[in-house]
Amino acid sequence: MTLAETTADQTPAARSARTPARSRRRRGRAAPYLFVLPALLLFTAFKLYPIGWSFWLSLHRTVAGAEVYVGADNYARLVDDPLLWTALRNTAVILAVQVPVMLALATGLALALNSTVLRGRSVFRLGFFLPVVTGLVAYGIVFSVLLNRDYGLVNWMLGGIGVGPVPWLTDPLWAKISVGLALTWHYTGYNAVILLARLQTIPRELYDAAAVDGAGAWAVFRHVTLPGLRPALLLTTVLSTIGTLQLFDEPYVLTGGGPDNATLTIGVYLYQNAFTYFDFGYASAIAYALAVLTGLLGLIQFRLLGEKS
Repeated sequence: MTLAETTADQTPAARSARTPARSRRRRGRAAPYLFVLPALLLFTAFKLYPIGWSFWLSLHRTVAGAEVYVGADNYARLVDDPLLWTALRNTAVILAVQVPVMLALATGLALALNSTVLRGRSVFRLGFFLPVVTGLVAYGIVFSVLLNRDYGLVNWMLGGIGVGPVPWLTDPLWAKISVGLALTWHYTGYNAVILLARLQTIPRELYDAAAVDGAGAWAVFRHVTLPGLRPALLLTTVLSTIGTLQLFDEPYVLTGGGPDNATLTIGVYLYQNAFTYFDFGYASAIAYALAVLTGLLGLIQFRLLGEKS
């Protein structure tokens, strides 16, 4: 390049010609961030900020209308709170009993819906999935009416076969059963659809090979179907565990946590502390403890049920 060309490149006209190109490149690099910015702002406003504010609240206590810093006192209260342990015990019972029953039913339902013998499978799939789209509060109210001791449809039908009225919502044991029935009705179809989707990805050649080897139905299920369903079973187990630990709508609508705190869950107890007693600091501490518990259980389930390397 000659001295004259170099001098020409440094003239104002040349520099102004290069400026739009640089500007376009800068705008091109910034464009993806501009598209992501609205979602990032919403995530910050409705996720990050509440999480941070909740942690700040967990370190404070409201005294005479003012927030007073108390450090880890709210977390220390968790250990000595008998109601919290009652809520944990009730939640653990639902998790240990209702979730395995629901997943077993969902697995059987997925196998039935995948059978070529069943006609109109699409209709049945839709019918079993429909409860999922029902609003939690709406179906809770429906179940509270159906299970009413005096004028509920369920007790009326039981009376027709000579069975006395069952105190579905007023007896501690039956209240737990009622919540479990409501959860099973609402979420079995949802889990069955997930398992069905995974079931349809299992290669047909595996079943043909098992048939050639003379394997029976139970052997095929144990050695072909169940291993193939393992990722979906892990997913549904983790999702069901998280949902159970956060359980609120059904016990709150059906029983309000009663009778005698028999259906008091962690979610209901958290709500009571926040919006009944207005102890937002302690409610935030419960929320963080619940988040840690959920993470630990999820990690344990992944280690136990995940694929082995």
